[in-house]
Amino acid sequence: MIPFNKPPVVGTETTFIQQALCSGKLSGDGAFGHRCQAWFEQQTGCQKSLLTPSCTHALELAALLIDIQPGDEVIMPSYTFVSTANAFVLRGAKAVFVDVRPDTMNIDETKIEAAITKKTKAIVPVHYAGVACEMDTIMAIAKKHGLFVVEDAAQGVMSTYKGRPLGSIGHLAAYSFHETKNYTSGGEGGLLLINDKAFVERAEILREKGTNRSLFFRGMVDKYTWVDVGSSLLPSEIQAAYLWAQLESADAINKKRIQLWNKYYDELSVYTTTHGIELPTIPSDCQHNAHMFYLKLKDLDQRMQFIDLLNKQLVMSVFHYIPLHSSPAGKEFGEFIGEDDYTTRESERLVRLPLYFNMEDKEQSDVIKAIKVVLDKVEK
Repeated sequence: MIPFNKPPVVGTETTFIQQALCSGKLSGDGAFGHRCQAWFEQQTGCQKSLLTPSCTHALELAALLIDIQPGDEVIMPSYTFVSTANAFVLRGAKAVFVDVRPDTMNIDETKIEAAITKKTKAIVPVHYAGVACEMDTIMAIAKKHGLFVVEDAAQGVMSTYKGRPLGSIGHLAAYSFHETKNYTSGGEGGLLLINDKAFVERAEILREKGTNRSLFFRGMVDKYTWVDVGSSLLPSEIQAAYLWAQLESADAINKKRIQLWNKYYDELSVYTTTHGIELPTIPSDCQHNAHMFYLKLKDLDQRMQFIDLLNKQLVMSVFHYIPLHSSPAGKEFGEFIGEDDYTTRESERLVRLPLYFNMEDKEQSDVIKAIKVVLDKVEK
């Protein structure tokens, strides 16, 4: 069976992990952690980056920083992972869902303004598949209404919008290093990117259990103490060591994934005409990172038939999110504003194909061969 995903491995991870084990510093913010954060600050131009145990934690930290309070409303797409909503719902906010664009599966920027009320605090665009949302429009809406923008760039490392790295545009942003992402820290892992320097000092405090410990280690206070709310949001140095190996090979990983993505696109493009499937759309002002490759089939029934037949060809493919507004918690903690023209319909058509850094050429060729066989078998 060809799996849907394999965590990326470049070969130097064990060396760096061994160095971390021998460093005498395992609890976070050691040499590897600082290297990783400096890399992202240089790569994105953000004011500050802070590693977290997961992207979920980075989003939760962002919610604390913008002072989400009970009764606040946060606008986001329904077609996203549950953490996008949970981070704000945990602080008492209401998730306000709007429709997605059918071309990119990103939040429809033209639907946002109609969902804004006096209670709206923030907009959370999700860069699906590493393809940018229409950020100029979103930032203009946020500025007009005095709202924060928190980019959920979990899938967006190394992608750009009009030449700007995803995660560098909103007030705050979050990356994911889960094992299914382009770069991993050995399982889970995340990063908060801070683009407004007014958040930097408090972010360090919240991440250090509400203490000013970071100021103490920089010699800015003679002792540290509890000064704010907070939590324990430092990943281990072992996680950072694994991630550093990935970042040293970031360009090679990105290049390989783009090659795999392009081969899928080239080989399957003819089936858009002969079999009516749809392939991903990349807007001309966006550079994607080949986070995923997906097909859209006719409907839910055809998609399930496709997945089943492909599985029988020993290839694992998967669908993605169940829209949050249709879930029990989504109905309790959120509300869909406007018409659901595309969110449900397009989510039911979408199926993701195997794509990972260590994928061998023969594996991908076998996948493509199997897809061609299956597309000829699915009921039209």
